[in-house]
Amino acid sequence: MLALLAGCRSLGYYAHVTHGQGALLMARQPIDKVIADPKTTDKVRQRLVTAREARAFASEHLDLPANRSYTYYVQLDRPWVAWNVFATPELSVDPVVQCFPFAGCVSYRGYFRKDLADREAARLRALGNDVSLGEVPAYSTLGWFADPVLSSMLGWDDDDLVGTIFHELGHQKIYVKNDSSFNESYASFVEQEGVREWHAARHLPPPDPKGDALAHSFTEQVLALREDLKAMYALPMDDDAKRVAKAEAFEVFRGNYLVWRAGEAGGDRRYDRWMAQPMSNARLLPFGLYDQWTGAFAALFAQSGRDWPRFFAAVQALATLPPDARTRQLESLKASATSLCASPCA
Repeated sequence: MLALLAGCRSLGYYAHVTHGQGALLMARQPIDKVIADPKTTDKVRQRLVTAREARAFASEHLDLPANRSYTYYVQLDRPWVAWNVFATPELSVDPVVQCFPFAGCVSYRGYFRKDLADREAARLRALGNDVSLGEVPAYSTLGWFADPVLSSMLGWDDDDLVGTIFHELGHQKIYVKNDSSFNESYASFVEQEGVREWHAARHLPPPDPKGDALAHSFTEQVLALREDLKAMYALPMDDDAKRVAKAEAFEVFRGNYLVWRAGEAGGDRRYDRWMAQPMSNARLLPFGLYDQWTGAFAALFAQSGRDWPRFFAAVQALATLPPDARTRQLESLKASATSLCASPCA
């Protein structure tokens, strides 16, 4: 089947991801066993206890799949489980799309080895593309395998660890081929609402809205930059003039970021590392995927009486619609959510 689907380079890629996934499966250990092991450090043990409790909460309270995912642990020999390679043409913000037999088409290609990701990035640059590498701490196999908790996830705070488990299980519940913004926005809503309910069930204060507000504000600025670049690339200018305008746009964005960080962000430096990297069209690609329709799914959850089974049934109904009809429904839901918000909605 693979021989019919792809050429030699793609066959090599599929061999790589098959080996990488297989290595993760072979390295899995039951979380209960790792927690009970006296050689396990207190820090790792505490993080895995939280993960175990979140895994149970996901199925018992959020109607997420009750399977073996996130009941295992893998100690990686690297800081990240994978690296995603994003690419766009030099004078376009549209992604170089990658298509796969089961997951459909997405705007990146993932690698378990950084040297292979670097090699693919170099190949794409040699073709004249803008290229960016993204570090991947966790991912979902959409229920094909029992996904483990990874050591790359344990450096997060409780909300990020718990939320990621909810997010990835959300993908296992519902996934639409060739619609990344739908999939990621839906899973992000499941994550956000799930964490709120997790806090309430454990009698914790509500999640601090500051982080979400800053993330939303920064994302809006990146999306505005991307739209400005898209409009500029469509102008009747020669390519050299567009290259100059592109460089100027990135420099203006850096200056605006410093003003935003000192003002609205109150000196928060969480995006400094991202800003320190070379700017390119490809670096802008991931933004917006995770929150384009979160307001729409929030409205759908409210319409479902905040009942998870009814909500998932409604999401599944959306998932079965043709792409254009699905987008119209999401736009209508998003508009209804925005009209009820006291502050800007995602």
